[in-house]
Amino acid sequence: MMSLLQVFGTVQKPPGINRYKDFASGGLVDFINIIFNTLVVIAGLYVLIQIILAGFGFISAHGDSKAVETAWAKIWQSLIGLMIVAGSFALAALVGWLFFGDASAILKPKIFTP
Repeated sequence: MMSLLQVFGTVQKPPGINRYKDFASGGLVDFINIIFNTLVVIAGLYVLIQIILAGFGFISAHGDSKAVETAWAKIWQSLIGLMIVAGSFALAALVGWLFFGDASAILKPKIFTP
């Protein structure tokens, strides 16, 4: 009877992966970490675009109180969203430090395997 390893063979690292020292080990944790970091960058870019569009709406309001109010609401909502994203990292670091003694325990978890 063939073992499972003989059926699928061995998987080698792609060439050039050693250039990326932080993620050379690979694995699910690194993949999820990359996804979260990408989402944070996308959220930051979204906030920047929303603030620029709200500023343009504020400038082009020409004294219309309803348009000015809408622009200010968009600016505040964007800034609150940015504070939530940044606060989530601060909260995760605080919880990791309090419960695990390491601020990066939740942000960059380590899975120990045999």
